[in-house]
Amino acid sequence: MSSSSPQTQAYVLGVGLTEFIKPRRLRPYPELGFEAGTKALLDAHITYDDVQTGVACYCYGDTCSGQRVFYQFGMTNIPIYNTTNACATGSTGLQLARTLVRGGIVDVVLVIGFETMMPGSLKSMWPDRPSPMGLASHMMNETRGRFDSPRNAQLFANAGREYMEKYGATASDFAEIARVSHEHSSRNPYAQFKQVYSTAEIAQSPMIHFPLTKLQCSPTSDGAGAAVIVSQRYLDSRPELRSHAILMAGQALMTDSPALYDGRSAMNLVGFDMTRRAARAALAEAGVTLDGDQDPASIRAHVQVCELHDCFSANELITLDGLGLCAPGTAHLMVRNGDITYGGRGPVINPSGGLISKGHPLGATGLAQCAELVWQLRGWANNGRLVPGVRVALQHNLGLGGAVVVTVYRRADGRKNTDLPAPSDGDIARASGLGYNPAVEARPVTRDLADKARSFAARCDYALGQTAEKLLPATATAALPRL
Repeated sequence: MSSSSPQTQAYVLGVGLTEFIKPRRLRPYPELGFEAGTKALLDAHITYDDVQTGVACYCYGDTCSGQRVFYQFGMTNIPIYNTTNACATGSTGLQLARTLVRGGIVDVVLVIGFETMMPGSLKSMWPDRPSPMGLASHMMNETRGRFDSPRNAQLFANAGREYMEKYGATASDFAEIARVSHEHSSRNPYAQFKQVYSTAEIAQSPMIHFPLTKLQCSPTSDGAGAAVIVSQRYLDSRPELRSHAILMAGQALMTDSPALYDGRSAMNLVGFDMTRRAARAALAEAGVTLDGDQDPASIRAHVQVCELHDCFSANELITLDGLGLCAPGTAHLMVRNGDITYGGRGPVINPSGGLISKGHPLGATGLAQCAELVWQLRGWANNGRLVPGVRVALQHNLGLGGAVVVTVYRRADGRKNTDLPAPSDGDIARASGLGYNPAVEARPVTRDLADKARSFAARCDYALGQTAEKLLPATATAALPRL
C-alpha cells in the first residue's frame, strides 16, 4: 500500500473490452468480466498481484457479483467494491478509482464493468417498492402527458421536443445524429450493430415516441469493459510506460439540483442541468476553461474528440449544448453543419458509434467510453476511425435517478496523438501486451494470456468455474464469429 501522502494525478494505464452483443444469455457475466479484466491487466503490463483494490460496476445482478468476477484472477484479500449508479455506473467506478488513487490510499485499482441484460426496453426489477424515477415520471406525465411507450424513451423524447420548441431543432436533426452514430460504429470491432443507414431509413424506422424512432434508441446489451487506474508514484516507477498512460486531467461526478423538480424543463428531467455543472467543473480542473466560464470556442479548440451518453439521439443533441460544445440553443446547427463527425469543425462525437449502435450494457458503458478515448489518444484506432490531432478527450456518462460523470483525458506526455510517427501494427501489438491491436480487433482471451494476467501468489483455479472451459488454446487467436 502507498503512504498517506496525497497524490496529484491519476492515470489510465490499461483498458480492455469484450464485444457488445445482443442480450441472449450466451456469455455469463463472470466470463465477460474476466475477458475485459484480463485485457486491461495485460495492456497495463501488470498482473493481478499488483492490484490493490477492485471496483465492480453493474446494475443487474446479486450483491457481491464483483467478487465472483475478481476471484477468477486471484484471491488476494484486496477490497472489492460493488457499485451501481444507473447508466453512469461504469464511470462512477472510474471516479471511485481516481479518488482512491489521488487520495494516496492505493496506487493500482482495477475497475471492471459488466452486464447481462434482458431483451427489450429497461424495466424495474423491484416493482414492489417506490421507484427512484417515480417522482420524475409523475412530473413528466403531469407536464407532457401519459403514453404507453417506454418510460425512458418518453423522458428523452420530451427533452428533445423541448429543444425543438425553444430553439428550432427538427426531427431530421435527431435522425442525422443517429445516422452518424451508425456510420461510426461500422469501424468499431466491438459494436453490437455495424450496419450503415441513411437519414431517411432512420427516420422511417418504427416510431417509439416522437421524434425518436427505433434506430435512434440504444439497445440493451451484454458485455464488459475494464480499466487499470494508477498513481503518479506508480507511473514514476515505470517510466517506460509514460507514453502509454493517459492522464485523467479533470473529472466531476454530480447529482441533480432542485432544477430537477422545478416542473418547467423536460431537459432537466434527463440531466441537462447536472451535465452542464459537471462539465464546467471537470473542464476547469483540467485547465480547459478559465474561472469556470464555459466558452464554446475555447472548449472546441481544446477538445477534439468526445464520447458522450447518446442513449437516445435526443440526448446527444441536448448534451452537445450541456457540455458547452456549442453556443446555447445551437446544437442542431452543429449537427447540420457536419461538425460532429470527421471533416467538421469538431469535436468528433462518439467515434465508437456511441450507445446507439455500439450497444449499452449499463455497467460497461463508461468503461467502453474510456477505452475508446484511450485508444484515440494513443493513436491506436488506425482503422479509419482515428481522430487526428487529439490532445484532449472528453467523456460524458449519464444515469437517470440521477448521476453524471464528466471526465477529461490527456496523454501523460502532453503530446497530441499524431505528434509522433504513427505506431506500426507491430509496435501496438507489443505495447498492448496482447500480441495484436485491440483498438481494431476484438479477439477472445486465450489460456496463455489469462495465465500471464492472473495472480501468481494467490490464484485459485476453482474460482474460474466454467470460464476455464471457454478459454481458447494459445494457437486459437483468430476472432470468434459474432454472436
